[in-house]
Amino acid sequence: MKRWLLGEFRSPERLLEAARGLRARGFTRLDTYTPFPLDGVDSVLDVPSSRLPLLALVAGVGGAAGAYVAQWFTQAVDWPLNVGARPLHSGPVYIPVMFETAVLSAAGALFLGVLIACGLPRVTHPFLGLEVFRSASIDGFWVAVAVDDDAGGAAADQALRELGAVQVSQVEEGE
Repeated sequence: MKRWLLGEFRSPERLLEAARGLRARGFTRLDTYTPFPLDGVDSVLDVPSSRLPLLALVAGVGGAAGAYVAQWFTQAVDWPLNVGARPLHSGPVYIPVMFETAVLSAAGALFLGVLIACGLPRVTHPFLGLEVFRSASIDGFWVAVAVDDDAGGAAADQALRELGAVQVSQVEEGE
């Protein structure tokens, strides 16, 4: 069963300081929830770089190659039609369809990749059951610490309070 401790802070600066302090104390499974994007949060949380650009590149190149092969096969192998002594295989003619197929393939792969990477569709999250957590979309700055046992929960609670959390809440999955 997953457990989190949530600490609310009054300013983005205090949130970043608290996240740095938690990382310094050995807590690695952290996340932040803020009403607007904060500069520097990614480096504090040590968020790895996304692999979605590589997915888009592979899907785009694969889509372009598939379009090229399909056009080549249909026009030069499956149904060769010699009109006016033109060559059966003419690569430049295939470029518009290859480009459009590459863009469509990359966009579709990115769409599905983002859904999978974000764990969507997820109808609800345990944090949404907390009434005080509603401030995360208005004026509250929250940091979540994932813990495994009671000792880790007590240490995270103490660390959040020492780092200046206005309030600390514990959430368990299934509540």
